[in-house]
Amino acid sequence: MTADLSSPGALTTATDTAPSVVQTIDWLAVAPPTLTALAALLVLVADLFLPEHRKKLLGYGTLTALAAALALLIPLRAGDRSTFCVTTGTQACSYTADHFALVIQALVLCGAFLTALLSLDDTRKLPAGEYWFLLLASAAGAALLPASRDLATLVVALEVASLPAFALVGINRGDRRSSEAALKFFLSSVVATAVMLLGVSFVYATTGTLHLTEIAAHLDDVPPVLDTLAATGVVLTLVGFAFKTAAAPFHFWVPDTYVGAPLPIAAYLSVVGKTVGFSGLILVTVVAFPSYADVWGPAVAVLAALTMTVGNVAALRQNTERARSAVRLLAWSSVAQAGYLLVPIAAAAYAGDERIGSTVAYALMYAVVNLGAFAVAALVARTKPGNRIADYRGLYATRPLAALTLGFFLLCLAGLPPGIIGLFAKVTVFSAAVDAGLGWLAVVMAVNVVIALYYYLQWTAILFRSPENPETTSGTAVSEPPHPFRSPAPLTTAIALTALAGILLSGAPQLVLRFAAVNLF
Repeated sequence: MTADLSSPGALTTATDTAPSVVQTIDWLAVAPPTLTALAALLVLVADLFLPEHRKKLLGYGTLTALAAALALLIPLRAGDRSTFCVTTGTQACSYTADHFALVIQALVLCGAFLTALLSLDDTRKLPAGEYWFLLLASAAGAALLPASRDLATLVVALEVASLPAFALVGINRGDRRSSEAALKFFLSSVVATAVMLLGVSFVYATTGTLHLTEIAAHLDDVPPVLDTLAATGVVLTLVGFAFKTAAAPFHFWVPDTYVGAPLPIAAYLSVVGKTVGFSGLILVTVVAFPSYADVWGPAVAVLAALTMTVGNVAALRQNTERARSAVRLLAWSSVAQAGYLLVPIAAAAYAGDERIGSTVAYALMYAVVNLGAFAVAALVARTKPGNRIADYRGLYATRPLAALTLGFFLLCLAGLPPGIIGLFAKVTVFSAAVDAGLGWLAVVMAVNVVIALYYYLQWTAILFRSPENPETTSGTAVSEPPHPFRSPAPLTTAIALTALAGILLSGAPQLVLRFAAVNLF
């Protein structure tokens, strides 16, 4: 018996019983990335009306916006909010502010805040409005990505974080090295993104959905005829995130990009850019593709071993007299650190996603000390623009606090006392590999940690050597400047904040390591 829809009453009844397809929005859940994006637009508009001598206000506005976005994470600390949820059939959501998302959002927003501090006095020769707009836009994408729970949002967030970064690398228009670095970064990233999108299309063709939890459910019972297509889609999807994490052999863009970019942007890419890549990699492997752990698990394990080895061997070969060798060494060091960060993700394929906490714990440690190391490098670059490792010789004699701070950061990266947090983070990652039965990977990691000790300790020792007599190439002595160099307040604040955080975490490593003991999802 069919209903007569010609009568008004029947039409009303049919409308009332039909499920609503309108998605509700939890504005508090999406507030941190939304505020950051709105601040970017506001800075871009304000730049049109501010006179040149007041452009510095844009930098302070950026700092205020990032601090406000961080404050908006506090009401979300319960980690139980989701929005943009499907209203018909399943309850899949496109945005989830769980504990994993909140920790990563806090990390990237703090990284962007410290980058802004480093940049306040470095934008005098750069277009200030464009610089702050691009930094905020990239930070908005970086904050959106860890909360994304469908492949479409994930890819959009990844590109929103990446596209402004291309422009930031090449924003110093008068520097040929900067333009070359931006072009290399852009072209290699576009290729990686194209491969990733091909993989996403394969996954969608296999499962018929883009939501991560729904993909996981559908991949459990893929028809045999589609199994090869699904496995290919999984592998290709990982390529884009492997590029963002600077995993070998997708790491080739890192050294030249870091050297050519403004120093604060190199610091931003080394921490925020890498965190974006790792959070995306964690989401697609652990949440979306657990059924294919036998495919991505061995692949990530091999990538981890290759990445840490390539990074450490290249860092070991750096010439201390080469121009910008300090930044280049930090770049290769960041590649090696990416290898350590990949280890718990590989372990998750064999021992469950609780191992992911080790990656988060290590990422927090790495973010603090690496930003601090770049901050000291920015300080030294103000008087030694060549930024060679040899330029740091005798730094303790001229700037003892800067030397002690950089030495502490390098020891944290090496995993040696008094950098206790670095030691504990490495032990946590090592334990994740052993507990997952990846003994060979643990051995590779141990060997690489020993290799890294050489160049970290070499740089640390240079800080405390007797300074060389300043001479020109002709042997004529160069007089010291009549007035001692005074560090800008924002740069000093950035160094102090990172040093304080590193000391606090070394004194109470449980503040970070507790993430390694819980399942963040």
